[in-house]
Amino acid sequence: MSKSFTPNTANDGMMILSRLLLSAGDGERSRLPLSTDANSGITGITWNKFKELLALANTNHVIVRGLEVFLKIMLDARNEVRADWAATALAAERRRIDNAILFLHAICTVFTEEGRDATVIKSLDHWPDLGSDLDLYTNADSEEICTLMKRHFQAQIAPRSWGDRLARKWNFLIPGLPEPVEIHMGRLGQTGEQVAIASWLSARARPAMIGGQTFRVPAVSDRLMISTLQRMYRHFYFRLCDIVDTATLAASRSINYDELRSSARTAGIWEGVATYLVIVSDYLKQYRGSGLDLPQLVRAGARFGGGEVYFGRGFLRVPIMPQSAGLYRSQLTGLLRRRELYNSARLGLLPWLATAAVVGQKITGSDKGIW
Repeated sequence: MSKSFTPNTANDGMMILSRLLLSAGDGERSRLPLSTDANSGITGITWNKFKELLALANTNHVIVRGLEVFLKIMLDARNEVRADWAATALAAERRRIDNAILFLHAICTVFTEEGRDATVIKSLDHWPDLGSDLDLYTNADSEEICTLMKRHFQAQIAPRSWGDRLARKWNFLIPGLPEPVEIHMGRLGQTGEQVAIASWLSARARPAMIGGQTFRVPAVSDRLMISTLQRMYRHFYFRLCDIVDTATLAASRSINYDELRSSARTAGIWEGVATYLVIVSDYLKQYRGSGLDLPQLVRAGARFGGGEVYFGRGFLRVPIMPQSAGLYRSQLTGLLRRRELYNSARLGLLPWLATAAVVGQKITGSDKGIW
């Protein structure tokens, strides 16, 4: 039985955002219902505190969803000044997103016209919010994609870190697009160890209408596994959007847990996926009184729950030792058992890469070029 979150796991800003975004609802809307409780304690927020809240919402990719409910609360309270703050910030963010969506659709269209597959990963999971970069996956040859991006979009290739090279991902900078475009080619995972998920990702992708445009996005199980790779095996922190996005998926009853377990076991990350879902469920329970309706197979597969997660530097942090280290060892053991020696060797480089990043951060103040 996992421990519950306690109030000291987050600062005031994170608790305010959580209350706004994670209230219980009828579950019949296309996305998670948002609280409109005028007694949520924010009607008297100062301008400086509002800016801090806005920055936190931005780093957690919930700026649109958070501002929508903030604006409604202020309008209901006839608080015109604070309503204007929200409306102005919301309009600016929507302009940014509209511009990014146009570029993203243009890139995907060119890929299709050139006979190359393109699946948008991670970036559209947060809709109507959008992340700070645009992520795609393709099976196409890297040299072909680099040439395509330069020819059609005058893109420049950003310097690649050691981690980028292992993961087989490239970042492209395009004139007129503030967000970098990150393209994963043929592999997934921090060290490119995930060929299992990559091998079926494009074939299982499905069309989705986003912002008036059609994109190919991962199947639900693949989406959850990619999120798990990001949170539990690479960054070791959750954004609030991860909680909201997963809750929305669960509320729509689109998660097939048996299929998810089968795919995640093949990828060697079932324990990480189960732990990810239990953490989300525990956080939801803290803020809306009920968690996800998870089957026993998920709870049995989880290594730990929300009680191990804490707030730090703007995010919900997952302890690396011993919790995340245990998941890493489990993934590596699974690769070795399946005799995936090349992928095991890649994954085995992760601790050295992480160590080099820490040393570089201490010496130069940056892990640029490494992580």
